[in-house]
Amino acid sequence: MIISDYQKRRRISLRIFFALFLALFAGFTAHGLNADISRETEDMYAIHLVGEETMDAGQDTYGSAINLYSKNMLLIRLEDFQTVGELHSDVQIYPASMTKMMTALLAIEAIDNLDTKILLDEHLLDSLKEKNASVAGFLPGEEVCVRDLLYGTLLPSGADAAVALACYVSGSEEEFAVRMNDKARSLGMLHTHFVNATGLHDDAHVTTLQDMALLMEYALDNPVFLKIFTTRDYQTEPTNRHEHGIYLKSTLFDKMADASAVSDVDADGAVSDRLLILGGKTGYTGEAGLCLASLAQIGGKDYILLTAGACGDTTTQPYHILDAVQVYEHIKK
Repeated sequence: MIISDYQKRRRISLRIFFALFLALFAGFTAHGLNADISRETEDMYAIHLVGEETMDAGQDTYGSAINLYSKNMLLIRLEDFQTVGELHSDVQIYPASMTKMMTALLAIEAIDNLDTKILLDEHLLDSLKEKNASVAGFLPGEEVCVRDLLYGTLLPSGADAAVALACYVSGSEEEFAVRMNDKARSLGMLHTHFVNATGLHDDAHVTTLQDMALLMEYALDNPVFLKIFTTRDYQTEPTNRHEHGIYLKSTLFDKMADASAVSDVDADGAVSDRLLILGGKTGYTGEAGLCLASLAQIGGKDYILLTAGACGDTTTQPYHILDAVQVYEHIKK
């Protein structure tokens, strides 16, 4: 299984050291990273990525530039947390629904029994409807198990599921945000402040891609989180409001056909040189642009890629996913 042989070796202290290092040396060119980034067009940004041979040899040579729709990007090889490429990854951004990775993680850590039933509050759902938040489709008065709410949070980016988990864990979304910020500090996320559990826009709800990479590295070590994060679709249990449950589909995989991304795992489980996009969490608000946190495997090596600030919206081409495929394909070459 992915992320296995090196999982136990990493420690929180290393994450905190990494965050402190980035904070102290932001703006300098890191080893294996080309800081020569220039805007090419109105909506495209040019960046150089380091090839595998170059990165492993420790040489300072770069491949040809690629153009991104995203204003911010960070690509990391998980094996050694090596930065492969970055674009304004230390600049504060609005994380939009990438926030829900923290929400799901904290719920997993706080609730031992995933079969625990949670009653969805009518006022909670009405508030989300007024804010035009994305929802998984749960209804007022519905009793839903924690497991289904976790899938509802990460796959279709359901704010209804995320807020239900937050209120169950901490009593209110505001108190849950306190827990989120405490966790962020413990992970060394020095430039992050959470206001809510969903990523709905708030000027004070900010992070950086470097901070989100620390969260992803930690969260992917959790087997429950990893399983949900890499799930394409899921059928919830029958409830008092949904006789047959709800069919949930990952917003990433739902859009990935438009990006022509390869995502099929070899039937025999053999290591492949192909690009295997294993999972991810999309996000969008008008202020944040299109965002994506994804996990991929190339030649048996695992990578995380975070992007933010891509043009477009949920009705346009999936520019954040197009960026991800292009970046991953560049590493595969």
